[in-house]
Amino acid sequence: MDLQQRKSAVALLSVVSNTLLVLFKLIVGLAIGSVSVISEAIHSAVDLMAACIALFAVRRAARPADECHPFGHGKVENVSGTVEALLIFVAAGWIIYEAVHKLYRREPLESVGWGVAVMLVSALTNQVVSRLLFKVGRETDSIALQADAWHLRTDVYTSAGVMVGLLAIAAGHRLLPGLDLTWVDPVAAILVALLILRAAWQLTVRSGRDLLDARLPGEEQAWLLAYLGRLGPEVCGYHNLRTRKAGNMRFIDLHVQVASALSVDQGHAIAHDVSSGIKERFRGAYVIVHIEPCRGDEAEQATAAAPAGHADGGAAGRKA
Repeated sequence: MDLQQRKSAVALLSVVSNTLLVLFKLIVGLAIGSVSVISEAIHSAVDLMAACIALFAVRRAARPADECHPFGHGKVENVSGTVEALLIFVAAGWIIYEAVHKLYRREPLESVGWGVAVMLVSALTNQVVSRLLFKVGRETDSIALQADAWHLRTDVYTSAGVMVGLLAIAAGHRLLPGLDLTWVDPVAAILVALLILRAAWQLTVRSGRDLLDARLPGEEQAWLLAYLGRLGPEVCGYHNLRTRKAGNMRFIDLHVQVASALSVDQGHAIAHDVSSGIKERFRGAYVIVHIEPCRGDEAEQATAAAPAGHADGGAAGRKA
């Protein structure tokens, strides 16, 4: 199975597992009257929508570049991650609304054991599926799969929190039968919503930065600057370094300064070597290297003017 087939397969698995969990949680939540279990059903419904979006995104992003999309379809995955984050914000708001309403109109819970059981099944299922999504998402550098994995990983923690709340109510009924602990259920739901909001914000930042053509992440940008600083003695310096990312694709272009006495063939060979070195680190990257002459005085001025480790690569060259 190639990487694209693995991406599609694990995204489809997420759709199937979330569909079953939504049905299971909703039935149990309505049966026992637990707002926290129902809130988890809403959370899983959002996860289901996110999984469907991720499945669409990984399949769409795999399409090759065409006349209308010469840089490929990678940003579909970034759009997917942003939409998923917005869905989480909506779900969290609804959960808080229902929980606050439940605090003012408390009702006793029935058959708490069923609620504990569904939360345990949910936590275990999402733990397994999220690990698969993270594994394949990192191997393929898929923001859509990683966003879906974060959805499910959040669900693991929130399911565990709801389960603890239900267990506390059950224990209170046995040990302190006169004590009203029905408030624990909606409070647990609110805590679930706050965790969901935190995950939504993180997803928004991660997926949105590439939509705005931000430079490569810090670690990747640092490697690139270090690599360019180690170029051979025939390279006087570099400038106009620009980087961005779309889905799992990276786009890098820069100007490399070489001695003006070199031939066109020699300059082309240097550009090819620089591009190949970058592509060894970033598989499948689009790299454009523009060769220009570097005379002694211009090289020293450019190098002296560049602050050490300047992230945007502006005149951050190295004199041979």
